[in-house]
Amino acid sequence: MRVRPALGAAASALLVAGLAAAAPAHASLADDLTVNGTGTVATDGTITLSGTYRCGPTSAPGLVFVSSSLAQNNVTISIGGGTRAVCDGRVHAWTHSGRVTGSVYRPGPATVRAHLMRLNSSSGLPIPQPLASEEARIVLQRPAGDGSAVPRTLSREEVRDRRG
Repeated sequence: MRVRPALGAAASALLVAGLAAAAPAHASLADDLTVNGTGTVATDGTITLSGTYRCGPTSAPGLVFVSSSLAQNNVTISIGGGTRAVCDGRVHAWTHSGRVTGSVYRPGPATVRAHLMRLNSSSGLPIPQPLASEEARIVLQRPAGDGSAVPRTLSREEVRDRRG
C-alpha cells in the first residue's frame, strides 16, 4: 500500500520538474545590471567601463539602454553615451568608452553609476522607465600597452647622450 503513494509523489515531482523545464528562461529572471570592479583610464583621457546586464522581453513598447557615469574627486561625467540593450532574458556584456579632456581622471579608486532604462513609448511619448541600477566602487587602471609607465629619472649620462 505504501508503493502507490510513493509512485504518486514521484509522478507529481516529475510533472512539476517537466513544467519548470518547459517554462521560458526569462520567466523567473529579474532585470539585472553589474559593473566590473576595474576600469581603464588611458594617458589620452580615454575611459573604458564595463559590466553585464540582463532584461527580459516585455509587452511594453520601447527601446532599452545601458548608461554609465564615472565619479572621481568630485567630478562626474557620463561615459560613452548609451548602449542599446538586447532584452531576451540572457546575460549580455556592455562596454562604454569615451575620451575625457583635461586629465580629469587618474588611476585609483572611483565610483561608477550604471542604469538599465526602458524608454516606454506606450503613451506615444517616450517615458524613462528604470529597470535596474548599480553603483559600484571600482579601481581605474592604465590599459595594457598604454605606454604610460611611471617615468624614471634619467642618469646624467643618459641626459648628456640625448642632448647630443
